Amino acid sequence: MQIKDSAVVVTGGASGLGAAVARDFRAQGAKVVLFDRDVTRGEALAVEIGAQFVAVDVTNEASVQAGVLAARAAMGRISVLVNCAGIATGARIVGRDGPHDLALFQRTIDINLVGSFNCMRLAAAEMAGNDPVEGERGVVINTASIAAYDGQKGQAAYAASKAGIAGMTLPAARDLAAIGVRVCAIAPGVFLTPMLEGLGEEVQAGLAADVTFPKRLGDPAEFAALAAFIVECGYLNGEVIRLDGALRMR
Repeated sequence: MQIKDSAVVVTGGASGLGAAVARDFRAQGAKVVLFDRDVTRGEALAVEIGAQFVAVDVTNEASVQAGVLAARAAMGRISVLVNCAGIATGARIVGRDGPHDLALFQRTIDINLVGSFNCMRLAAAEMAGNDPVEGERGVVINTASIAAYDGQKGQAAYAASKAGIAGMTLPAARDLAAIGVRVCAIAPGVFLTPMLEGLGEEVQAGLAADVTFPKRLGDPAEFAALAAFIVECGYLNGEVIRLDGALRMR
């Protein structure tokens, strides 16, 4: 599948990795619809790059269904889904204030894992009606994390949510093969997203020092480039690809 003229939905598309994907895919000639809860940023980016924006809560079935219908109306079809919506949370299982807040754990799983699954199942059902091109009707790319493998202290909820993304990649690819849809996931390391930008240069330098090579934070444009490669490499399916400069968290 070619990026040019594809019909792409990007969740979490208002900022960070999602915004980088939206910019890159639009620059290559794709039609793009952004899903996000941040209306101000989402609408501004859509105007900037010539995309469409739909306010969507990925954890809500009706909200995603409405978003999928709006995306189909705007683009005529959906051929690519890139799931970038997610949150990063930090809390130890037992900390100074007692046990981990259960609601925080559930919210992290709900947004990162259930939200990705919710969007994947509904977008894939829409892709099933596409005319196949060399047998292929669509591509789904989910966002995992190296925390799925190298989770740190305080990352039980986040690592569990991202491990779920990694774990469902192969069975999802097997399930959706029947309708000609490929499924992959990207597991990024430490990337210069708005969350890390707010931590200051000293903290960023400390994180970059642990990267094997190159010793820097990842550029969201590199995430977008890998997403584009996955879309266009028709034999790539069922894989979780680490994008981390060979970083293995201590």
